[in-house]
Amino acid sequence: MKHFVVLVLFLVLIFGCNNPKKEYTALEKQTEINNHPGKKLMETNCYTCHNPSASHDDRIGPPMVVIKKHYIDNNTTKEEFTKSIQDWIKNPSEENAKMFGAVKRFGVMPKLAFSEETIKEITDYMYNFDIEQPEWFDDHFNEKKGKRNGKKQRQSIQKQQAKVDFDILPYEERGLKYALTTKAVLGKNLMGTIQQKGTIEALTFCNEKAYPLTDSMSIVHNATIKRVSDKPRNQNNLANNKELTYINSFKNDIKNNKEPKPIVNELDNKVHVYYPIVTNTMCLQCHGKPNQNIQKPTLKKLTNLYPKDKAIGYDINEVRGIWSITFDK
Repeated sequence: MKHFVVLVLFLVLIFGCNNPKKEYTALEKQTEINNHPGKKLMETNCYTCHNPSASHDDRIGPPMVVIKKHYIDNNTTKEEFTKSIQDWIKNPSEENAKMFGAVKRFGVMPKLAFSEETIKEITDYMYNFDIEQPEWFDDHFNEKKGKRNGKKQRQSIQKQQAKVDFDILPYEERGLKYALTTKAVLGKNLMGTIQQKGTIEALTFCNEKAYPLTDSMSIVHNATIKRVSDKPRNQNNLANNKELTYINSFKNDIKNNKEPKPIVNELDNKVHVYYPIVTNTMCLQCHGKPNQNIQKPTLKKLTNLYPKDKAIGYDINEVRGIWSITFDK
């Protein structure tokens, strides 16, 4: 009996040493998250409508963390989650919806030509990792469960807090926040026009409203916020020589599968931050290849509105231009 116990202990030690459980450091875990292809695909393709930087009132779709909560419970497998998202994207309709409140508020999402592999990578990332959530999310979620009241007062406090938080951020993050919140406001209005009136009317919106909305966000953030390009649609958006250098730098990052980071320049009492504008499937309706992604009526409208238009011929995940943000130190 004694020999048997010794033998069992010996075997346990042998197998325990040969099969150690992998312990991840916080840095290794973050590196794994940042390198997951689904993270970049989600940010490029989904954040146009589901951006966590959008305020509660400016969002044009539920944030990705909310989608995850509605589609995944303790019994949901990754395969089931992937299939559910695949089915919805292939055939978005009110009858197919699992998020009835989102459909009621935002309408049915447009049908987009995502590949199954792209969706698989995104859902793999969503299933295995925590998703970035908006600053307002916890309070909103608790309120939905009946734990909080005073919605208008809370939102006012959140807006004030968001401005304070922006002011204390490092310059790189601060400039990026200014860009993303402006993108969220433009996206809300653009997507609302597409859903209610179609792509052609959305072109009129861009022609008439994009500049005033961007200027209004400049006032909100007390910053100069511009979108510039080497291939502008509106000639007022033509990049200068310095901006062209940064556009080419971001293009090289994308080409080499390198995650682009904001470029920060400090000059006297000013800070200049630059960040790429990268195309996704939605962009190609107006910025893709003529008669392939851009339909003839849309192309005709573009020609009428922008006789010198150069902002076509793009594919997904290409640098269409940059955000150019300037603010005081």
